[in-house]
Amino acid sequence: QVQLVESGGGLVQPGGSLRLSCAASGFAFSRFIMNWYRQARGKERELVAGGSANYADFVKGRFTISRDNAKNTVYLQMNSLKPEDTAVYYCNARHYLGSDNGNYWGQGTQVTVSS
Repeated sequence: QVQLVESGGGLVQPGGSLRLSCAASGFAFSRFIMNWYRQARGKERELVAGGSANYADFVKGRFTISRDNAKNTVYLQMNSLKPEDTAVYYCNARHYLGSDNGNYWGQGTQVTVSS
């Protein structure tokens, strides 16, 4: 059974940091490109960071994606958080040969940036 379980979200003040984790199971983790997306209320889901080091312009220099294949886990280190970073953050796993070979989503974790 495929599972992607995000954790690490919460409430943080502007300028603060959070580290999201996504624990994967039920598939060949090393064969999948891992991505982080987010969806703010009333907006479409958007890519935040993906692969080894692809970042949306609005997080460049602030967020860092990393993975530990031994632990089947991908991380998103988020620094210098802004109120506009408030969203539900989703972990995504897409097979390196294309989504037809596997494309999985986690349930999401809420990140709220507010004073």
